[in-house]
Order: sequence, then C-alpha cells, then structure tokens
Amino acid sequence: MTAEYPVVAARDDRKSAALAAERITVGADTRVIGSLAFARELLRSNATRQAGAGAKNEVVGDPAFTSVFFLDGEAHRRKRQAIVRFFTPKAINTRYRAVMEETTDTLLARLRDRGEGRLDRMSFELAVTVAAEIVGLTDSDQAAMARRIQSTLIGLRLPQMSRWRRPLGQLQATFHGARFLLRDVRPAIQARRAQPREDVISHLLDEGYPDKAILVECMTYAVAGMITTREFIVMAAWHLFGDDALRERFLTTGESDQIALLEEIMRLDPVVNMIARRVTSDTVTASGSVADGEKLLLDIRAANLDEAGVGACPYALDPDRAQRGKTGGSYLSFGDGSHRCPGAQVALNETRVFLDRLLRVPGIRLHREPDLCWTDELMGYELRNAVVVCDRS
Repeated sequence: MTAEYPVVAARDDRKSAALAAERITVGADTRVIGSLAFARELLRSNATRQAGAGAKNEVVGDPAFTSVFFLDGEAHRRKRQAIVRFFTPKAINTRYRAVMEETTDTLLARLRDRGEGRLDRMSFELAVTVAAEIVGLTDSDQAAMARRIQSTLIGLRLPQMSRWRRPLGQLQATFHGARFLLRDVRPAIQARRAQPREDVISHLLDEGYPDKAILVECMTYAVAGMITTREFIVMAAWHLFGDDALRERFLTTGESDQIALLEEIMRLDPVVNMIARRVTSDTVTASGSVADGEKLLLDIRAANLDEAGVGACPYALDPDRAQRGKTGGSYLSFGDGSHRCPGAQVALNETRVFLDRLLRVPGIRLHREPDLCWTDELMGYELRNAVVVCDRS
C-alpha cells in the first residue's frame, strides 16, 4: 500500500527560494514573464528564439554543424528529430537503466564500506557515467573527465567578468576546452570511427561533424546532463531525508508515482531558474502579447508557483498535484516547446534509481545538510558537502 502524505496548505516547502530571490538579477531592458500559461505559449511559439548562454555567438558558420541547443526553426527540428532516439523510454529501459543500477550499486557499496559519503560527489559520478554512456565519452578516465568538465564552466562566466579579467578568462576557457578535447573527446571519436556505437558521437560522425563541432556538442550535453542532474539528485535527497512521511511515500509507491513525486520536488526547487528568449515578431497569444525585439526572461520559479496553472497551495509539496490537475508534473522545470530538455526522463529515472536504493541502505541518514550556494554562470543553485552516514558492511 502507498503511504499517505499529508499536505499542509500553509507550509512553504521550498529550500532554494530565498537564495534565488537574493541572487537573480534582471536587466533594465528585459521583461520578466511569470505566468505559467503565457510562458508556455511563448516557449511553444515560433516568435521567440534562444537568447543567453552564448546563443548569439554560437550560431556562426555552417548551421549543419551548430549545436542543437543554439538552433531554432527547421534546422533545430531536423537535428532534434535525429537525436531523440537516444532519450526515448525504450532507450532508457534497454540501455541506460542497467548503467544507472550498476553505477548506483558501486557507489552504495563504497558508501557501506566507509560508513559515510558526500552526496554531491556520488550524484556527480552517477550523472557523469550515465551522460557519458549516452554521448559516447567512455574512452577516458571518467573521474578525471568529470574534473575537466567542471573546469570548462569558466567559459560561461566570461560575460560577467570585468574587461581586464576577461582576456585571462578566455585563455583559461580555451585551455580547459582543448584539454577536454584532447583527453576525452578525441579518444572517443577515434574509437567510434573504428567501431561505431549507438551514441551521440557516432551519430555526429555519421553526419560529418568536425572535431570542434563535436566538442561543442559534448560540452553542451555535459552541462545539461551532468551538472544540473547532480544538483537535482542532492535537492531531492534533501527533501526526502528531511520529511519522514514523504520518504515513506516514496519508498512504498510504484516507479511512475516516484517520478511524479520527484517532479513535484523539481517544481518547487527547479535547477534552471530563468529561460532567456528574444522576440522576432509582434505576437499575441491567449495570455498576452510581446513585441518584436523584446528581451524576455521566462521565470520558471514563478511559473511553477502560478496558482492558476498548478492549483491551490502552490508552495506546499503535494505528490498528487499533477495527477489531480491532469498535467505534466515538472511544469516548466525542463522547459517546454521545441527546446524542452530532451534528457528530462533520463535525469528523473537516474535520480529515482539512485534515491530508491540509497534510502534502503541499512542505517542511512543525513548527517550533514548541504551548503546552499549559487552559481551566477548558470543562474542556479549548487548543493555541496551534504554527508550521509550508514551502517558499515
């Protein structure tokens, strides 16, 4: 029987809201959209294009070799259609589920040997292993690769750097990107030229991508599939360890209901807080209008709390919210429209597998809550130094 979970209407279950409110900044010439319906309409509209995250600077040269993240329109649709097979429920169940389970078992065996472990390190190792399997980055030392990927994130900080600091930052970004290319990406390319596999790099080679374009794709998948998943796993664990009734509900329900519960946690504490868009033509939707040339920030947090779209008591964690409202439980946490995160189900499934097994470890408990930090380059939270302890095997 699934354990009942009491929803307290007046309770605010968010953990990262205060920090986000303090750290998120908006330019004077940017319009913020917080309505769930309006934001969804704009994300599904043909009148907006990607902005922020280097989008303007990345769409150069041959669009055939531009990362799918930075494309829009027909070019984006064709590329998206070509890679969707790597993220289907069938691919998750037949190829990645075993990787998730085997990696989780390895991590938890190490945890039981030591009697304690850091959640952010375990979750990152899991996220790197799963994403590497999908992309094809499996021909180098993955622990070292994870550190190299983390170092490449300096490139995202360039727009925030002062004029005198930016040249040095650019040199560092170039160095770390070249190191990732030489030690991780090129060995994978060489292996797949010799023996193609069912992964993203093999697909890109079939499409004739040069090494540099493959590097950009790998870095995009690394940020989307490794960095953000690490944070969500720790956030979900924090919620579950801190609420006995919620944890009991998670452990006594089926897989689909576990996913729904995780989506509800992500609704309250989304890893991605804002989505930047630029308007390319005057547009009127059912919920509002935008003008050509406007800069938009779609406020994911606000949209996910919009009572008109998510129902009553939006600040309370309610595992049955989406089912009752007959809607997708993550709301805008994974985006929407043509650029909705293709790996959403991968992230949810690996989080579910890991937490389901972690919470069943004998004597498991959260010994130290995570430090809640902020990363300006991704405009999102980071969770570090959470320690779990258990009975030693």
